[in-house]
Order: sequence, then C-alpha cells, then structure tokens
Amino acid sequence: MDYGAMVCDAASYAKEAVFGKWTRWLLLIISTIIFPFMMGYMMEIFRGKSPAPELEKWGKLFIDGLKIFFATLIYMIPVIIVGILMFGITLIDFLSKLPAESRNNPQYLTLHPEIVMGVLPVIIVGLMVVIIIAVILSLIMTIGFIRMARTDRFREAFNFSAIFSTIGKIGWGGYILAMIIFWIISVIISLIFQLILQIPMIGWLIVLVANVLFILFEARYLTLIYQSAGVE
Repeated sequence: MDYGAMVCDAASYAKEAVFGKWTRWLLLIISTIIFPFMMGYMMEIFRGKSPAPELEKWGKLFIDGLKIFFATLIYMIPVIIVGILMFGITLIDFLSKLPAESRNNPQYLTLHPEIVMGVLPVIIVGLMVVIIIAVILSLIMTIGFIRMARTDRFREAFNFSAIFSTIGKIGWGGYILAMIIFWIISVIISLIFQLILQIPMIGWLIVLVANVLFILFEARYLTLIYQSAGVE
C-alpha cells in the first residue's frame, strides 16, 4: 500500500472536485450545514466514483446520509454505555472520598485538591478505555460504511464477517497504519482550523469553505484504503 500516493490522490481528488467548480463548492458548503446531504455525497464517493460526482438525486443523498448517520449512532452505543459507566464509577469514587459536610461547598475542592487528584487515575483509565473502544469501532465501521455504500444495503454496515474479511485482504497492519496516517492528518487539520477560527469576523467562514475539501479528502482516502483489498 503506497500511503504517500493515497494521500496525494485524495488531495488531488478533493481539489479537482471543487476548484473552478464554484457552484458545486457552494452546494457542498450548504450540504455540510444540512449534514445528511454531505453524508450522502460521501456515500457516492465511497462507491468509487471518480472524478467526484455531481450533486444530483437529492432525495437519495438525504436518505443515504441518514443511513450513515444512524449507523454511526448504533456503532457508538458501546462507547456511550462505557462512558456513562466510567463516569458513574468516577462519581461514586469521588463522593466516597468527599466528606459529607463538604459536598455543598464548592470551595472545598480548591482547599483540598488531593480529593480531585485521588480520582484522577480513575478518570484517566476511564478515558483510555473509552478511546480504545472508539478506535476499534472506527476501524470496523469505516469498512462497514463503504460496504453499505457499495451494496446499497444498510445491514452491510454490520456484516462483521465480511468486514473482517475485507480488512484481512487489506492487511491488518497496513490498514491500521493507513488509518493512523489519516488520524494524524485529521488532528493537524483540526489544529489549523482552530487557529483560523481566531481570525475575527471571517475565520468561521474560511473554515466552513475549507472543511468541504477535507471531507472530500477523507471520503476519497478511505475509499482508496477499501479498494486496496481488491473487492467490489
């Protein structure tokens, strides 16, 4: 798997999709606000369409967007459950260390920071568990979403035997490395966007416009990972 070539391909794909095509760019900006349309457009890219397709059949785009939205919610259920459980454990541990007479006194924590430090390990462990689960699920659901797009069947997002088979054909090591590269790029872009947002008046507008490019890059890059398995 040529990771550099995949990044360059995805970047060129995003650029060619909107540069000089200002009407499409404007429609995609609007679609990021009415997000099911953008999610539906990502599904079109997941289907392997190259160059980037026109925005048409808006009803289908909206329905496809809802499919990926609800599939994401389903995948996130374990993360939410574990997060709530870890929060509950942390809260119970915190209250057990806090004297009853001080529970209604917010200043107590500033006077006795050791109470907070005492539950810090629980908080750290809880966050690590939630993050690990979220990472594992993201590896699975990425391939699941592309399978859903290719087959046009919602249940294929949860066809775990087919998903694991596809990842096996890509190669677990290569797949994880490709996703790590994507996550690193995502963090860098997020930091850049945060800096741009500090620009008075127009920062949010620049981010709104530029975010379209990143979404297109993301969809194309993930599609290339999937296609490296040599499956339809």
